[in-house]
Amino acid sequence: MTTAPFRFAVTLLAIWFSVGATAQTLPQSTKSKRMTSESASSATLEKATFGTGCFWCTEAMFETLDGVKSAVSGYEGGQTKNPSYKDVCSGETGHAECVEVTYDPSKVTYAELLEAFFRSHDPTSLNRQGADVGTQYRSVVFYHNDEQKRLAETAKAELDKSGAYSKPIVTEISPATTFYEAEAYHQNYFANNPDQGYCAFVIAPKLDKFKKVFKEKLRADVSH
Repeated sequence: MTTAPFRFAVTLLAIWFSVGATAQTLPQSTKSKRMTSESASSATLEKATFGTGCFWCTEAMFETLDGVKSAVSGYEGGQTKNPSYKDVCSGETGHAECVEVTYDPSKVTYAELLEAFFRSHDPTSLNRQGADVGTQYRSVVFYHNDEQKRLAETAKAELDKSGAYSKPIVTEISPATTFYEAEAYHQNYFANNPDQGYCAFVIAPKLDKFKKVFKEKLRADVSH
């Protein structure tokens, strides 16, 4: 009889070998998305926190998935209280750029969010994603409970064992700590600045690939 971790790993590997990586989002208000998410059926919602490099990419990607109520860009995993973007960019605060996802587990599971996480960046690249270099751009899963920790560790171990990558996965798996919401102008950055150079030439192509891979899991209002 197959175990739950094994079934999850098989599902993850099937998606891994299928195709591509990341997605496009629609404009939203730049007011605190955390407040918006907490007002919606909070008793049934759960949180997940991921870092895949620049949080503009991470946020735009997760916001396209059906069942995700909000994706808030911010900082986590460091020692400095209330860090600013400038502080985090110094690489001295210990924080990672990450996104706190509030989601409805009846519509999208944590396992599916992990699939999106691993498919949207290079988890073998230490403290770097493309031209973004520094510990603030590390690959990281901040787990909120023991089940999230188990699933993340299982996924990482099975992907390493599978040979899906030519190098070992360096994704950090750590307990969630204090999440600091990033400045307002970082929220919905891709949606609000689609013509900005980084958005047009880095984020947009990744998001298009992501939509092709996860087309069955996207929100109804996201164009395929």
